[in-house]
Amino acid sequence: MSEPLFPVVILAGGLATRLGPLTRTVPKCLIEVAGEPFVFHQLRRLREQGIHDVVLCLGHLGELVVDLLGDGSQFGLNVSYSFDGPRLLGTAGGIKCALPKLSETFFVLYGDSYLDCNYADVQETYRTSGKLGLMTVFANEARWDASNVEYANGQILSYDKVQRTGAMRYIDYGLGVLHRRAFDNVPDGAPYDLALVYQDLLRTGQLAAFEATNRFYEIGSHEGLEETRQHLARPSLVSCG
Repeated sequence: MSEPLFPVVILAGGLATRLGPLTRTVPKCLIEVAGEPFVFHQLRRLREQGIHDVVLCLGHLGELVVDLLGDGSQFGLNVSYSFDGPRLLGTAGGIKCALPKLSETFFVLYGDSYLDCNYADVQETYRTSGKLGLMTVFANEARWDASNVEYANGQILSYDKVQRTGAMRYIDYGLGVLHRRAFDNVPDGAPYDLALVYQDLLRTGQLAAFEATNRFYEIGSHEGLEETRQHLARPSLVSCG
């Protein structure tokens, strides 16, 4: 019998300023993609992978998400929610706030990403690594966004979303696995970026890697949104690891 999969945290609390008017009245995860809110596609994909429990970290207009998804039973999932509060806490701050709702270890998925990868394989790679965190990476070659990871021989050598170098041919794919201890240095109730958590894990030798082979789709930009709409509107999708 295969091991149950970790719960998934979906980071869906940002303002999505790059999308302009599209997110003034709805949060980014509820933008219409191929005839329905984007988060519907994400949740169905997670259920197909064998995920059972999902926690959405919400902020901007998050009440609309709760009203639409409820307990997640329509997707065969157990969905719960964590709200940032009076001010947005950022990606890591939002996860720190959600820790009481989570198990010891969990997947982290960006709320604007649709990923064709095998979650069980990612989890097994994390398990065998013995580390506190794992980042999925993809050989982006500056094709779909700015590459931000230097990766070779199964190891992440550097990761930086701001100070990029020519050696960075890979990109943070949008899915991670993290142990709650990775958030020990994240302040309570204060904004904090997940990139800093990953960088700290890398610096201390606690960051494993999994190389995804299928390109990612995202709705964080107008171009990415259109590509994702075209991808999810196809009659059939082939998902592989």
